Amino acid sequence: MARKNLLAGLTEPKLTAVNSDPARPSANRAPGLPFAGRGAVGAVTRSIDDLASKANAAKELEARLTSGQVIVELDPASIDASFIADRMARDDEEYRALRDSIAQGGQDSPILVRPHPATPGRFQVAFGHRRLRAAAELARPVRAVVRPLSDRELVLAQGQENSARANLSFIERARFAHRLEQGGYDRETIMLALSADKTTVSRLITVIERIPPGVIEAIGPAPAIGRDRWVELAAAFQKQPLPDLERRLASAAFQVGSSDDRFEQALAWFSAPPAKAAAGEGEGARREREPVRAWTHSSGTRVMKVASTERATTLTIDRRSAPGFDAFLLEQMEALYSQFLARAQPGRRGKKSS
Repeated sequence: MARKNLLAGLTEPKLTAVNSDPARPSANRAPGLPFAGRGAVGAVTRSIDDLASKANAAKELEARLTSGQVIVELDPASIDASFIADRMARDDEEYRALRDSIAQGGQDSPILVRPHPATPGRFQVAFGHRRLRAAAELARPVRAVVRPLSDRELVLAQGQENSARANLSFIERARFAHRLEQGGYDRETIMLALSADKTTVSRLITVIERIPPGVIEAIGPAPAIGRDRWVELAAAFQKQPLPDLERRLASAAFQVGSSDDRFEQALAWFSAPPAKAAAGEGEGARREREPVRAWTHSSGTRVMKVASTERATTLTIDRRSAPGFDAFLLEQMEALYSQFLARAQPGRRGKKSS
């Protein structure tokens, strides 16, 4: 019976001495400020509160799964990934921050593993894949709780922990849902694993079914691309097949950008001129558009994308990673262009005199 109820009630609110009245208004809300929850400030506040709530929910979920269990240290090389992958390969700032935190302060939360069902002496991770990867890269043992789990219990723990953290991109959630269905799990199990309703699960799986697998792999996790954009891309593939798809995916122009950039390029393929018209314009026209380039600061922040043709260059500043830089650049434009003219003028005079 204990095994049967292993994951029961994971998403139910848990009342403690400091959380005994969930309906009580927050003490931090100041009286006499009726507009504090409205407008841009209110939206930012709600967003921060939502992220904090999800982080707390994930920690509580992990604590409830690992409570009362002995935490052991295992060799990362003895632990295999889950039999159903959820994450796509990425080495983003969030992961690097996690690895640096573990390197400096140690691993706070244990991962959850089970004895490997097919290989004695080995283990299989239910959740904590990134902590496992960080421990392996840092060449140190990983703190883990070992618990016997059935396949269904493992995917429920894996999916619900990721849903609580909300750190999977839309397409990663969609692939996880599709792989669960391909593995023979019913919709009820998939809904529980993703903490999603029936309609959401159907949309996730439909997107995966309509976009060629090679395109999804080539694009990657696209963390900034949400449901609506992926649905738009899925609908485009359903309506209009693309010629020479493999060549497009292998081109340097496609591969040079970030995962989000690659999504934008793939979506733009459907609004590009027909291939026949482009072929008739000659080799020079095909060379006119240069590959989109990303400009990254030495700190690792990707500040802008640079797209060039023979006639123009477009700078697209990422306002999420570099807020306010666009206004700063415009303020400095007079001085920058004057410097440019000062450098370019000698060369121009030399050309005129020759």
